[in-house]
Amino acid sequence: MTELPSPARHDVPAPPTADDDVPRFLADLGLPGIVDVHVHFLPEPVLRKVWAYFDQAQEHYGTEWPVQYRTPEAERVATLEKLGVRTFAPLVYPHKPAMARWLIEWVTAFAAATPDAVPTATLYPEEDVVDYLGAAVEAGARVVKVHVQVGAFDPRDPLLRPAWGLLADAGVPAVVHCGHGPRPGAHTGLDVFGDVLAEHPRLAVELAHAGKPDFVDALDLVHRYERVYLDTTMVGTPFSLRTAPLPHDWPARLVDVADRIVFGSDFPNIPYEYAEQVRAVAGWAAADDRLGTAFLRSVLHDAPRRLLAL
Repeated sequence: MTELPSPARHDVPAPPTADDDVPRFLADLGLPGIVDVHVHFLPEPVLRKVWAYFDQAQEHYGTEWPVQYRTPEAERVATLEKLGVRTFAPLVYPHKPAMARWLIEWVTAFAAATPDAVPTATLYPEEDVVDYLGAAVEAGARVVKVHVQVGAFDPRDPLLRPAWGLLADAGVPAVVHCGHGPRPGAHTGLDVFGDVLAEHPRLAVELAHAGKPDFVDALDLVHRYERVYLDTTMVGTPFSLRTAPLPHDWPARLVDVADRIVFGSDFPNIPYEYAEQVRAVAGWAAADDRLGTAFLRSVLHDAPRRLLAL
């Protein structure tokens, strides 16, 4: 496990001790709430299968993964509200062809019925991807989830070339899970997705999990492409540090790209309290004198709002 430097900022509020302390922390920062760009809401049959997969995490990942917020949908929405999450992106993703369109229809209806949720979309390499993706963007999708690992597809697939171009032209960001964590996939790797960015340098991208575990490579893409962001999802929590340690100078590495770090949690599927992710980010802010509360306000609220064009 990587130990971060001792706190250096005296102006960073005490981090939340538990979920019910998160609203106090936000009030201390003077923030109206959190904008969470990496939350999952899925049709119930799909979500049950996802949770069943995590129930077998010892087999899949070599560790237990108890889903923290395994509650009915309405209760999960209420939990986010109690935490102080004022805006969130409900991300959906397909694992096979002819599934993305249906998921977009479902999440569009969910967002329309859920005041704090923004409309989202997803994609898969298939003949009609531009048709349904274009319709979703035209209807107001704020972000598009792309799960290279679960979908087991190559993001460089020729079928996706016009889809990447569509998103680049529209300025709609893609939340892309392309890193090797929690285990490598057939087409994961920052170098693989780097090829997509080389072809579409104007594409707005949020690298999920900060490219975990290849954090340095992910930061390199942020430096090379001005519309690439990192999200904090599961990064730096005690659970993740066991298998994906951060560079010892992680807070210092964030200074030059501080405005392109956005908050994500992976709620509800995380194996710990939501507050742990907030504490991790607060630790980075406190560890370098150049970050502090300005960084926290940006990560938790301002930068994700800007990314989602809110």
